[in-house]
Amino acid sequence: MLVTMKAILLHAKENNYGVTAPNIQNEDMARAVVRVAEKCNAPMIIDINSWVHPDIPWLVNFCRDLAIRSTVPIAINLDHGKNYHDMILGIRSGFTSIMVDRSSLPYEENVAQTKEVVKMCHELNISVEAELGHVGQGEQYDTDGISNLTVPEEASQFIKETGVDCLAVAIGTAHGRYSGIPHIDFDRLAKIVELCPDTPLVLHGGSGTGDANLKKAVHSGIQKVNLATELVVAGRDTLAEFIQNPKFDKWELMPSFIKGYSDKLEHYVRLFDQADKAW
Repeated sequence: MLVTMKAILLHAKENNYGVTAPNIQNEDMARAVVRVAEKCNAPMIIDINSWVHPDIPWLVNFCRDLAIRSTVPIAINLDHGKNYHDMILGIRSGFTSIMVDRSSLPYEENVAQTKEVVKMCHELNISVEAELGHVGQGEQYDTDGISNLTVPEEASQFIKETGVDCLAVAIGTAHGRYSGIPHIDFDRLAKIVELCPDTPLVLHGGSGTGDANLKKAVHSGIQKVNLATELVVAGRDTLAEFIQNPKFDKWELMPSFIKGYSDKLEHYVRLFDQADKAW
């Protein structure tokens, strides 16, 4: 069942669970994500960056077909749309949701540009995610992980001014691999939840944050957790073990990667109490 991300996240907020948002790169990953969702009877969000595939409209159409035929709710979200070209690509390609990422801009510019995207997308029944504060890179965690965190009062005002359907918040995570130890500011998250009670919240940089931190974040008010690096690393590790056998079956190379990727994804689906929440 093809749905918007807004529909999934509002259901998650009402029913107190988190939703994994695996970042995919190709059709094999897309199939794996939908299979895990159906196995766990869980709603799922497929995240896709605009630059990961040579033919984004084709990949999105492939995902839409999988979602339409699926027995569980599936949303397809353009992750980190950085410019006008990405917005148009997202709309024309058939994404059911778009993330407009202007988090590196001053607050006023972030509001102005996000507001325009919301106005355009809502007319087309496309939900919108934005980011306030800035989730940096794990390789520079000592600086990126503690700077540009979301100001709770600004988050509340930002939602009112833009009308976004969900908001990605910076509370101490970072994208990719961490060079330091991640510290999640749960007090900051609690204040954001208090001031933004009706808006689903998103956590970017889920990989490497640790099960305890992620489970606590979901129980503390996060509805969507983006995952990429940790899923791919799990697939790589399974593949690396597979090819240690000198007589490995070449036709099982990709399936071995997908098994590791899928097993790790299923782990997070169950960690976030997402299983058996499909409607």
